[in-house]
Amino acid sequence: MVIRKATLGDVQSIYEIEVDSFSVPWSLESIAKELESSVAYYLIAEEEGQVLGYAGLWNVVGEGQITNIAVRPSGRRKGIGKQLIEGLMSYGQDRALEVLILEVRASNEPAINLYTGAGFTEVGKRKNYYTKPTEDALLMAYAFI
Repeated sequence: MVIRKATLGDVQSIYEIEVDSFSVPWSLESIAKELESSVAYYLIAEEEGQVLGYAGLWNVVGEGQITNIAVRPSGRRKGIGKQLIEGLMSYGQDRALEVLILEVRASNEPAINLYTGAGFTEVGKRKNYYTKPTEDALLMAYAFI
């Protein structure tokens, strides 16, 4: 497994994972804009030339807002998400970020367990944050200090 920085050549693979993972996936155009953004940082998990997962964050004023972490269904429960979150945490530490924050569906126990296992803690809730279906988000944070 190789974890590397995402490039524009990864847009289609990221989009396919988006569609497989989220009820309201980002468009190809949105993903391309993310990869070109000066505040965005995205990683890819790749094995034998196949993109199995991706993760990204926005680096804004000393904080990292994790946008998405997703793994192809065939690659789930194999530690890929853990490697991706560790890659974002390493990026945050290298850039002297103070905190990483993210939202996660309140019912997404595998993701909550991943984040808790990485040291994130629940710091709040966002009522009706998600649609299709409507659901609250847990706000989680990891402080570097």
